[in-house]
Amino acid sequence: MLSLAMWTGDIMFPNAYELIVYILNFIGLYEPINNIFKTLGIEYVLRIIIVLVEIAVLVVFALLTIMFLTWMERKVVAMVQARYGPMVTGPRGLLQPVMDGVKLIGKEDIIPAKADRWVFTLAPFIVFIPALLIFIPLPFGESLIISDLNVGLLYIIAISAVSPIAILLAGWASNNKYSLMGAIRAVAQDMSYTIPLALSAIAIVLFTGSLSTVDIVSAQNGTWFGFIPKWFIFLQPLGFLLFLIASIAEMGRIPFDFQESEQELVAGFFTEYSGMKFAMFFLAEYAHLFSVSAIVVTLFLGGWSFPFLNLLPAGLVPLVSFGIFLVKTYVIIFFAMWLRDTVPRVRIDQLMNLGWKIMIPLALLNLLATGFLLTAGVF
Repeated sequence: MLSLAMWTGDIMFPNAYELIVYILNFIGLYEPINNIFKTLGIEYVLRIIIVLVEIAVLVVFALLTIMFLTWMERKVVAMVQARYGPMVTGPRGLLQPVMDGVKLIGKEDIIPAKADRWVFTLAPFIVFIPALLIFIPLPFGESLIISDLNVGLLYIIAISAVSPIAILLAGWASNNKYSLMGAIRAVAQDMSYTIPLALSAIAIVLFTGSLSTVDIVSAQNGTWFGFIPKWFIFLQPLGFLLFLIASIAEMGRIPFDFQESEQELVAGFFTEYSGMKFAMFFLAEYAHLFSVSAIVVTLFLGGWSFPFLNLLPAGLVPLVSFGIFLVKTYVIIFFAMWLRDTVPRVRIDQLMNLGWKIMIPLALLNLLATGFLLTAGVF
């Protein structure tokens, strides 16, 4: 429950930390607890506890989202193939991800005899952790952000570059030629498509003059002609298309899943993994799917903003904006799932040609045109 001032006024919070402090203040807990910590001379511990609560909420949200996405993808595949999908475990099969987790926990954890045991064990965690760290600068709604970094977009691109390194470690440590081939493909694919992805994002930075994700969303507030949202997809249609394709390629999803193409490489870089180590790769894939879709929404679809959102009472804005952000994100997720079920895999040479010979030149052209139009004062 929030105060009447928050429901009717214009109270704004820069991040989730300040929002939590405000709620604790309203229910009368913050000052007594803070005074206790001050008396003990460890008031900084309270700040640490609040940050840990933020992290715990983020981790729980991420895990629940991943579980739902595994169910959702099965349902989307079933819809495309004119069947039901999971229906037995729970209502409409909603508890199927829980059963999958129980099954994976019960499976034997096998490490190949000639594998590098330490690297083999560490690689799944290196893949999964960056997928969670990307959530930190993402604005899920008004005031719903862990940290508004001044270099948020640069941070996202840098963190995303860690996953291919972990995949390469997994493929090399397995001492399996199929795994190593899949890992090499993953690194080559990531290098090819990170460049057009970054160039498309830089065009957005030219419009906003900031790398902060909050500033990027704020720049898309308002409307043209009273009803057209000021989203960057209308100013950067080519940039949006390039960013979306490069994002799907970076995730390694069909039609770009050469790092784990079963017809050629058994299962690619995680062929030798089983049990919870395999589950970590599985979780990282869906965490990456959600985070990348959220980045697309943040950069090109206005993030949590929506026309006339400012007409709502201030206390409703965080909740409504969070719902708007989720709806937009799941639209992109559904598109990625639908694409996987309807488009055949291209050849590896076609993948590389698309990245280096088509997308990078188009991204450079888009960036050049954006700079020219901004310099000419068109925007």
